[in-house]
Amino acid sequence: HFQHQPMIQCPKCGYTRQNKDANVHEGICPACGIAYQKWLDRQLSTTGTQDKLCKNTDEEITESTSLSHQLKILLTDIPDNIDPTAFWARALTLVGLFIWSCYFAMHGVDWEIIGGSFMHNIDLAFHEFGHVFFRPFGEFMMILGGSLFQVLLPLVPLAAFVIQQRDNFAASVMLWWCGQSFVDVAPYIKDAEYRALPLVGDAGEDSHDWGNILTRLDAVSSCYTLAKVSFTIGCLVMLAGLLWGSYILLLQYRAMKNNSIQQ
Repeated sequence: HFQHQPMIQCPKCGYTRQNKDANVHEGICPACGIAYQKWLDRQLSTTGTQDKLCKNTDEEITESTSLSHQLKILLTDIPDNIDPTAFWARALTLVGLFIWSCYFAMHGVDWEIIGGSFMHNIDLAFHEFGHVFFRPFGEFMMILGGSLFQVLLPLVPLAAFVIQQRDNFAASVMLWWCGQSFVDVAPYIKDAEYRALPLVGDAGEDSHDWGNILTRLDAVSSCYTLAKVSFTIGCLVMLAGLLWGSYILLLQYRAMKNNSIQQ
């Protein structure tokens, strides 16, 4: 302890006690006035806190890296054995989806193109069910529920394909479908101002989902902008699905080549 070392050097300012400093308490620095032991204890406590913070930060970084690594493995998993026939069928499917995506993208928010597609009939069925599904959540959610349900539905089989089936190519197709659903909703949003699109059954203008939604939100004048936003999001999500599917096929192709070389 410092009281047994009268010639100690101050740990803060470096001053060495002299005989002339005998009138100053042995635990106090005559130059800067600190209490040696208290200053050292405080420094030790600060250092310990910093070390703890650094340790916690390192653990968080490690955990974050581990989670991202696990997610990457999950989303890029491929079967151990790749059937060539199934592989080329997937490749052909991807090419077809790419051409279809370009077709949608080139024509923009065009009701005749989007509403006349095969996918519209599929989307429409889930759209109508969405109204029933969201009915318990109030009138506004019931109206919005049609479009909301058709957009979110593809994410359910996507999760099932990734987690349960370990079929990431099928999951990428579901992601593409989610994007296509955004595209499918765009003309309906655009029509909110004039309500001219044909509706299911004998429903009149009063049953126009987006006309009612945007009227309640006092945003009918924004229908064209919102339609473009929905269409753009849809195109980007479709592109993401195509890129994901392409990467999965690349991994599968490499695995097939390696298996053929080993055999």
